[in-house]
Amino acid sequence: MKGELETNLRGKMKGFGLYLIIILLLLSAVSYMLSVGNKSQEVPYSTVVTLFEEQKVEKFTYNDTTLTLELNDESKTHVTAKVPYRDIFYADLGKLIREQKDAGILKEFTYKTVEMPWWASFVPYLIVLVLFGLLWYFMMNKQGGGGGNPMQFGRARVKMASDDKKKVTFADVAGADEEKAELQEIVEFLKDPKKFIDIGARIPKGVLLMGPPGTGKTLLAKAVAGEANVPFLSISGSDFVEMFVGVGASRVRDLFEQAKQKAPCIVFIDEIDAIGRARGKNAGFSGNDERENTLNQLLTEMDGFQTNTGVIVLAATNRADILDKALMRAGRFDRQIEVGLPDVKEREEIFNVHLRPLKLDPQLDRSFLARQTPGFSGADIANVCNEAALIAARHNKKFISKEDFLAAIDRIVGGLERKNKIITDEEKRVIAYHEAGHATVSWILENASPLIKVTIIPRGKALGAAWYLPEERQITTREQMMDELAATLGGRVSEQLTFGEISTGALNDLERVTKQAYAMVAYYGMSENVGTLSYYDSTGQSDMAFTKPYSELTAQQIDAEAKLVIGKAYEMAEKVLREHADGLKELAELLLEREVVFTEDVERIFGRRKKDILRERKEAEAKAKADGAAAKGEPEASAALAAKPAPEEGAPAVVQTETPEAPADGNTAAAISKTE
Repeated sequence: MKGELETNLRGKMKGFGLYLIIILLLLSAVSYMLSVGNKSQEVPYSTVVTLFEEQKVEKFTYNDTTLTLELNDESKTHVTAKVPYRDIFYADLGKLIREQKDAGILKEFTYKTVEMPWWASFVPYLIVLVLFGLLWYFMMNKQGGGGGNPMQFGRARVKMASDDKKKVTFADVAGADEEKAELQEIVEFLKDPKKFIDIGARIPKGVLLMGPPGTGKTLLAKAVAGEANVPFLSISGSDFVEMFVGVGASRVRDLFEQAKQKAPCIVFIDEIDAIGRARGKNAGFSGNDERENTLNQLLTEMDGFQTNTGVIVLAATNRADILDKALMRAGRFDRQIEVGLPDVKEREEIFNVHLRPLKLDPQLDRSFLARQTPGFSGADIANVCNEAALIAARHNKKFISKEDFLAAIDRIVGGLERKNKIITDEEKRVIAYHEAGHATVSWILENASPLIKVTIIPRGKALGAAWYLPEERQITTREQMMDELAATLGGRVSEQLTFGEISTGALNDLERVTKQAYAMVAYYGMSENVGTLSYYDSTGQSDMAFTKPYSELTAQQIDAEAKLVIGKAYEMAEKVLREHADGLKELAELLLEREVVFTEDVERIFGRRKKDILRERKEAEAKAKADGAAAKGEPEASAALAAKPAPEEGAPAVVQTETPEAPADGNTAAAISKTE
């Protein structure tokens, strides 16, 4: 390691010295050019003129700009002086010299001029040209990866996984069991290809990993290479993009040439959407065809015209909807693996990985942390663990406790807590009733998400917020969506019922409600008037960005239906709040007193939720049935019932509704909202 650092240091010093020499030579050349070209500058020579006028010069010799005079005094003194250009000298003293020569005063004079060769005037310009050529050489050399050839910028800048580093295996990838099972076939083929070849099977040429950011796509690719113990060549899609024409295609060719030399190996192209975007889109707005040329070369290399035996291409993207269809077909990326967000079980496994190096409270429940982070990716969970460690260290704790993790989740989801923000008592009262409205409606309605806590402490851009624990369900019914809309509008309705006026605090609520209502009408087909139609484009490759797939009449119907849906949800929220006006007031006053209210306080005011009662009743019935089966000698049935997990309540510390603060200019500011 030390030798490598010394080598790098010497290389950098050598490069710095070379650049310094080039700059000095360049400055010298420019200085010489200025000195040569500065021929019109006048040089004072008043003494020379005076000597000629006083007839004291007996002999003189002119050599370029140097004039040597021999005076006619007793000592025959020699005087040397600098004179201007020869033409100027002739103009000033030529007539006087001829007169003194004819009169015998000036006995002898000689002109010795040195003529410069014709090519001498081009030398400074040649030096500058050579220096600029050297600079271009070194710049291109560095751009091409330091291979010593300025034309190497067409080489692919591939990163090789170093053998001395710790290799990533499937054991380092928590969760993603199905994804790892899909990739296991590739590992087995690279280890033992004969088994597949003998039976006539062909391993997929390419595997495309798709999914949201932070779900572990790059980590899975590294794990495949680590498990197979083969060379791993990684390159980013943006590395193919260059300012020079044809460089991208050249780098694609060079990439596959390097891969063939190291076969069997894995080529991993991260963020392939940088070069794999669908061709022909927005052709009239972009004149750059370089990306399409690069894509065409990639398609050719993966098409099978050339033998790529033992070379498997892995690619990752979080924008699979914009990829070119030719890239997605069989024979190129044969297998497409969706790497989605982890569920509650997978999140617990990811927590176990990231909690290994941390000093934890022995009483910490890791399953609780998994339930509190729905919609979190692996990268988000890693960030939660790090934030919790920072919070614990900030408070001089020896162990990281449950409260530190909850504070970390609140910090990531809601933003920085701002307790010192100046808020008037009247504004604070409006915020309290706004958030109490959200909490009341969500608690009373059966299908709304259960409440975690409500706060009127400013956090991020929000002046108040309510945290919910949404259920992790795959489908959502119309009734469930209506209850969620009503809960979201609960804040606005509470303001109107309590104060008789509305404020800008419901900006975030109205934004989310409007998007959800339009989705119900135009995407999910939940409107009778519009019908069971969906205008949603899942591919993202249609022309819907410029032209609507429906008429103006249908657009008016969609607008009217979305307004009706929101109006119905508004009436539902209003009905709930009128029926529970006393509980709303009690909850709001408790918020003004404590600033933070938890589930226990809401349950004390409104009682237990119907959904919780029904869930506990079902669990009790299932337990009783299991006990009865065990008593009758049915161990298998009892074991099956006992192993059946209880319904998951979900788990998020997600900011569901917030009261955004109004900006200084009087306009309404957007609030942070994360509901996934």
